[in-house]
Amino acid sequence: MKHFDVVVVGGGHAGCEALHAACRFGLSAALVTLDKTKIGVMSCNPAIGGLGKGHLVREIDALDGIMGTAADLSGIQFRLLNRSKGPAVQGPRTQSDRQLYLEAIQSLLSKQVFTLIQGEAAALLSSGDAVTGVQLADGSEISARSVILTAGTFMRGTIHIGDKRVSAGRMGEKAADELSVQMESLGATFGRLKTGTPPRLNGDTIDWESLEVQSADDDPVMLSFLSSGPTAQQVGCGITHTNSQTHDIIRENLGRSAMYGGHIGGVGPRYCPSIEDKIIRFADKTSHQIFLEPEGLQTNCVYPNGISTSLPEDVQHDYVRSIVGLRNVEILQPGYAIEYDFLNPQGLSSDLESGLMSGLFLAGQINGTTGYEEAAAQGLVAAIGVAKRMRGVEPVCFDRSTSYIGVMIDDLTTRGATEPYRMFTSRAEFRLKLRADNADQRLTERGYQSGCVSRERYGQYLRKLEQLDACKTLLSDMAISPNQARVSGIDLGLDGRRRNGHELLAIPGVLTDHLLALEPALLGVDFESLIQAGREALYVTYIERQGRDIEALARDLNVQIPDGFEYFGISGLSSEMISKLSLARPRSLGAAKNIEGITPAALTAVLLRLKSHQLRKAI
Repeated sequence: MKHFDVVVVGGGHAGCEALHAACRFGLSAALVTLDKTKIGVMSCNPAIGGLGKGHLVREIDALDGIMGTAADLSGIQFRLLNRSKGPAVQGPRTQSDRQLYLEAIQSLLSKQVFTLIQGEAAALLSSGDAVTGVQLADGSEISARSVILTAGTFMRGTIHIGDKRVSAGRMGEKAADELSVQMESLGATFGRLKTGTPPRLNGDTIDWESLEVQSADDDPVMLSFLSSGPTAQQVGCGITHTNSQTHDIIRENLGRSAMYGGHIGGVGPRYCPSIEDKIIRFADKTSHQIFLEPEGLQTNCVYPNGISTSLPEDVQHDYVRSIVGLRNVEILQPGYAIEYDFLNPQGLSSDLESGLMSGLFLAGQINGTTGYEEAAAQGLVAAIGVAKRMRGVEPVCFDRSTSYIGVMIDDLTTRGATEPYRMFTSRAEFRLKLRADNADQRLTERGYQSGCVSRERYGQYLRKLEQLDACKTLLSDMAISPNQARVSGIDLGLDGRRRNGHELLAIPGVLTDHLLALEPALLGVDFESLIQAGREALYVTYIERQGRDIEALARDLNVQIPDGFEYFGISGLSSEMISKLSLARPRSLGAAKNIEGITPAALTAVLLRLKSHQLRKAI
């Protein structure tokens, strides 16, 4: 029997990140996967990053993870989402070449020392209440002191296309049913979730000339702090829309949809609805946008982002061909919904260790999340938890004030998941300081102290800090008078007070070009450092105020909410939040905080209404 410190089950995004991190800690590790050629495969959309998700990728990268590097090596269309808004809510994203991404992940993993085992994990081995390894479907056993289970959609995975049902973890790949059954015998209680994917299209049969084209950014923002620019050819994607004919076809066939036909009991991702859901939920809309994303440079396969479905193949054919640019398109693979097992994440520790048995860690969709980025971040957290348990390393403290990873872990372990969990910037009460651009400043030092970050990576980070500190020193030494500023187009008002560089950068509309004109010495500093210093200066006052607000809210979590309290009409509460609060009827702000989807901003709004009521009663 082979023996390891940790066995990682599953070669998806959570498994790859967990394996790489375990190796960085020097743990003896094995990866069990059904198909070694599929390690790192992108199961659904060919993209990494985005709003909230891009923040997670940067944090993974800051801790020496591999997702950001692989995304940059495979990126064929880099875009910074929310570019016109503030840095706190901007999200780096790239559309990737599927094959290049897979190759990048496998290449990065190959630089580590681990054992690769191709097979199906059929059961967990245990002694008393502790995990002792994994048994494969062929009866062989792998002994380990800990196991990280990252089963994705494979545990009792069922693919739905209309009224057709197929047992599978992905199209054409076997589900892992035995593991679910065995875990139930150990006391696990599974829920069911579902996700979906659109039909894949033959790009050679798309009328590209009739479509609007979205090009890559001219000044690409990378996913990894270590990347200097794209290495793959950059391409555009087409944009088209559904129309009234499309909607009519879908409405007429709703009963044949697996979801609306009653074949699926699992809950789907509300923030990434199928085309059937869109037609029903947004009945007043006459069209929905579709991005036609090439899946790679050497393939004609195109991913139509925005029309995932569980309708029968003939209906998919009809509604897709009703769309402009797709009148003669060929479908290479039908869209489908997939339903799978997950465990309530409220049974996990902050390290993602399961209460089912000691030494068992869970990461990815088994915890109720959806998305590559959320899965990878959990894989990293689980590996750090294993290293803490095995080697007593100093843990990386993930909390809501230091990282989006901390926000996600806290949300999952305290609120659970009633639907597939997806990261958004709105989930983070400290989002002004939890920006994508400063993830390394928040986490790399902690990662190095724990042993998660290599000495080489840490050295590069220190060199960056030196450049940033040099830039900040120059900015602090500046003393610009109102007259000097006015010449450069900056109005400092009439108080006659001089301002340093930090104060100037905090003024909306002041650009780095203004400062370069005012202080020639800045021409000698690293330009990225100057940009970073500008971001920090822009938010410093708001961050201090936000910190005070959060501290005040923490003190008020014991405030009682009276029976019959009315949530309707409270400014800042969405219809969804009003519905959840009205149904749950929490007795205190602390209880309201633990309701899924209730944000810190919403709690503040409720608190203000409560205080207003108390004031009126006092009068």
